[in-house]
Amino acid sequence: MKPLMLEGLSKRFGSQQALEQLTLAVRPGEITGFVGGNGAGKTTAMRIGVGVLEPDEGRVLWGDAPVTRAETERFGYMPEERGLYPKMTVARQLTYLGELHGLSRAEARDAMVRWTERLRITQHRDKRVATLSLGNQQRVQLAAALVHDPDVLLLDEPFSGLDPLAVDDMSEVLRTKAEQGVPVLFSSHQLDLVEQLCDRVAIVRAGRLAACGTHQELRPAEPRGQVYVEIDGADGDWPADCAAAAAHRAHEQGVLVDLAAGRTENDLLAQAARHGTIRQLRRHEPSLAELFRDLVEPADDPPGDRGEPDAPASDPARTSDLDKVSA
Repeated sequence: MKPLMLEGLSKRFGSQQALEQLTLAVRPGEITGFVGGNGAGKTTAMRIGVGVLEPDEGRVLWGDAPVTRAETERFGYMPEERGLYPKMTVARQLTYLGELHGLSRAEARDAMVRWTERLRITQHRDKRVATLSLGNQQRVQLAAALVHDPDVLLLDEPFSGLDPLAVDDMSEVLRTKAEQGVPVLFSSHQLDLVEQLCDRVAIVRAGRLAACGTHQELRPAEPRGQVYVEIDGADGDWPADCAAAAAHRAHEQGVLVDLAAGRTENDLLAQAARHGTIRQLRRHEPSLAELFRDLVEPADDPPGDRGEPDAPASDPARTSDLDKVSA
């Protein structure tokens, strides 16, 4: 399999600069998470990647050469907005889409059967898409992206509105495709899921790539000097009396303490022990949500004011970790 490269992409919509010199490599056999606030440019980048939009500047490479229109037929794309025919049955729709991608009628029919079984929607094959729940429509949408066995997979918010079982099913499908060597790129506002599922994470801010790498690579080179502490029976403000603590905040079942300059974990341990029985004291490793906040919060532009909107503001299913950390 070949890598997909978005190279130096810029795109403007009127006065709005949606993308600005964005470069991103999606490697074969890896799942890359694409995260950013609403309006950061994720959807625009994906649409350019599959040939739905043309960039003002930059190019899309598949392997070492610019991707052609014919080659994009080998791409699987799942748009965030519903891209299905609501009055068509699931079986007819998936078969039709398979044929559009070059499969014979028999091959398309076999692929429809295979993917409806894999995604647990066999009972809905003869139903119109409009009659299905949003979660089952999302499963059909994924089947539509996979029906032609694509060599590249780009999915825009594929986990939006899914129940836990559907999340597990979709996660397993993405892992399987990556194991087959397919480069997989998906966007999501569910940062815990991105952290669990992805080999690499690309963070986009105001149309530019802010960072890209494994979770370990995204962590700061110098430790933050943060320590997580749980103490039986202590109130959440006990670090205020500790010289070793520069600042603190509630975290999980305890508190997260910023060590004061020149202080160590042992200093904090000695002072914390005066406040009760210590259940846990450990160096804190930042989550993806915290790394995202550190990279995005300094942005001059408030979330959602650049590029195409990633989702309607009224969609309750889009309340997520990203909304919390970028608010």
